[in-house]
Amino acid sequence: MDPTATKRKTPLGGAFFVGAGIGLSRISGFIRESLFAHYFGNTDAADAFKGALRIPNLLQNLFGEGVLSASFIPVYSGLLAREDSEGRGRVASAVLTLLVLVTSLITALGMTFAPALIDILTPGFEGGKRELAIELVRIFFPATMLLVCSAWCLGILNSHHRFFLSYAAPIAWNGAIIATLLAYRQVEDDAQLAIIAAWGVVLGSALQFLIQVPSVLRLLPKLRPMLGGRDADVRKVMRNFFPVLFGRGIVQLSAFVDSFIASLLATGAVAALSYAQMIYFLPVSLFAMSVSAAELPRMSGMVGTDAGTDALRERLRAGLRQILFFIVPTTIGFIFFGNLIVGSLFESGKFGARDTALVWITLGGMAVGLVPSTLGRLYSSTLYALGDAQTPLRVAIVRVTFSVIFGAAGALLFLREFPDRPELGVVGLALGAGLSSWIEFLLLRRAVARRVGEASPEPRLVLTLIGVALGGSALAAAALSMPAVSTWPLVPRLLLCGVIAGSVYIGALTLLNVKEARALLRRARR
Repeated sequence: MDPTATKRKTPLGGAFFVGAGIGLSRISGFIRESLFAHYFGNTDAADAFKGALRIPNLLQNLFGEGVLSASFIPVYSGLLAREDSEGRGRVASAVLTLLVLVTSLITALGMTFAPALIDILTPGFEGGKRELAIELVRIFFPATMLLVCSAWCLGILNSHHRFFLSYAAPIAWNGAIIATLLAYRQVEDDAQLAIIAAWGVVLGSALQFLIQVPSVLRLLPKLRPMLGGRDADVRKVMRNFFPVLFGRGIVQLSAFVDSFIASLLATGAVAALSYAQMIYFLPVSLFAMSVSAAELPRMSGMVGTDAGTDALRERLRAGLRQILFFIVPTTIGFIFFGNLIVGSLFESGKFGARDTALVWITLGGMAVGLVPSTLGRLYSSTLYALGDAQTPLRVAIVRVTFSVIFGAAGALLFLREFPDRPELGVVGLALGAGLSSWIEFLLLRRAVARRVGEASPEPRLVLTLIGVALGGSALAAAALSMPAVSTWPLVPRLLLCGVIAGSVYIGALTLLNVKEARALLRRARR
């Protein structure tokens, strides 16, 4: 028996532990962004910091969590299920070695050609903003390899169903930046403070990786540098890795196109897009990533068994229901109460009411695609578990093509309608991304249906969730409009809104015997 092997059965509530880790890390992330907004607002320094951080983050997104989960976890989980200790050690060692070599080379090139990268990807940056962005890129790049190695740790821990630590580790990353901003808050020059905060990013990246290393070494005591090019399992990881890598790269291209266009609009557009994305990705992480991350190792273990297809289809249906249960009210909340959310998080110091309004309507545009985007993640995980990395790649190409077309058209439309507010063009970019998510969702759903059979959410359930969520939101809006309440500060109003809308939603769905609501109440009572 493999002494480092964990129980093969996914623990009850695996998605809960993923969500808990993500939730805590996101809370620390919001604290970080609130401090950042307080000190920088939507200034040139904020644009330079956010724009520069996108460039090395591309490497993290390409080589990190999503790609490793799709290519590495299915192979590693299969070896774990077969209790092949030597094989999984070989695969883990080879993948880590290759990641370090590749990211080290790209980091060196990125630091060398930082000016060209800034000119290509954010051509609207000029003068001092451009020079600051170049310096920040060179500071950020060394952190990239550390974050990619952290994602490798996540792949190992997830395969062993140890979800919490890997998803809570970014708390260390956020904490380092928060501590840096607080320690140097007396620095009045925005550019200098941005440079100091960038070094906080490097420190946080190191902490995020190192905090996971002891647990990984206990699972892989024989870890050693190696390439493993002749190993069949390593080659299988590589075969899946590159289609997923290209798929992620295409999606990242869409994000860079948005940033490219935003940099041409007006000061504050890049930062506003970043603030809105910070809020948007919270439910994506909590509800879509948590379910997908918990299900991928289990689905991978089902493939090839006698009841594999039927069991996989049932788990997919359950996961889709779980995601919808949380995402439907979140989408409605972003659209109707986004001003309270944005204001409560960011409105202080240099971030004013005008900035809140811009981020709110940008968030509303993104929310159009929240449901299909989150469901699409689980469909993609199902295809990866089945060993199909090509279909998500092809779908990603289609999605990005439409995202660029819709986004550019939307930005031009807003510029034409509001010529005196060029920063509003960012709302058109957000709407374009949201609409393209529906195309991606429909294509992925069809591809999965061909492999395992129809597994779409029940229309009756969807309509019930929407109706109840709208009813709860209407009651919350009525309460907020009362004269005695309308003068309250932002945070108490947001809390009142959440209590009313949430209570109506959970209570009504429990009475309607929706099993997700009943399960949530049972967990709360325990």
